[in-house]
Amino acid sequence: MLLTKYAHACVRIEDGEKSVLIDPGCWTVPEAFEGVRAVLITHGHADHLDDELLAAARNAAPALQVFAPQDVAAELGDYVRPLTVGERFEAGGFAVRAVGGRHAQVIDNHPDCPNLGYLVEGVYHPGDSLHVPDEEVRALLLPASGPWLTMRGAIEMVRAVRPERTFPIHDANLSEIGMANFDGWLGEEADTRYARIAIGGSAPLD
Repeated sequence: MLLTKYAHACVRIEDGEKSVLIDPGCWTVPEAFEGVRAVLITHGHADHLDDELLAAARNAAPALQVFAPQDVAAELGDYVRPLTVGERFEAGGFAVRAVGGRHAQVIDNHPDCPNLGYLVEGVYHPGDSLHVPDEEVRALLLPASGPWLTMRGAIEMVRAVRPERTFPIHDANLSEIGMANFDGWLGEEADTRYARIAIGGSAPLD
């Protein structure tokens, strides 16, 4: 299995003929869609979903599958399969489970919107949430920055999920110094094999 990171929270997962792209947001390059069979959307915020970019990808590849929470699917159109929490389905050849349900809050119950995390055959992308799934996680795509997130919250999530591997995502707001600081803390305090994937780079899961 191969993980490729694009801007911010966008990650492609491939394994032979199986492939999915998760959260192609406003900073994602069109090349991220090349050869992808399915797209998973965690929620409708622009940094996770660029609807014009997604529409262009669908026009180029009409067979492209798209999955999203019910509210996002209703806005995008009939070509999107709406999902509910706990649903198990196949996307791009992978067995996937939707988990979580709500976006992490910043303050005063905001934002209050649906957010689905996805377990893709052991790889967990939580979107904008700190939800801990009730099954084994092989690799965690860990949010590293956001108004709803603290360093403590990120470390505690890793300790609760207990993944074999951890790779940071959701980090467009971090400077190089901020990334180094985050990486240092996670490398020291989280009991996991931690590594950062450069934008456009890939990491195999052994």
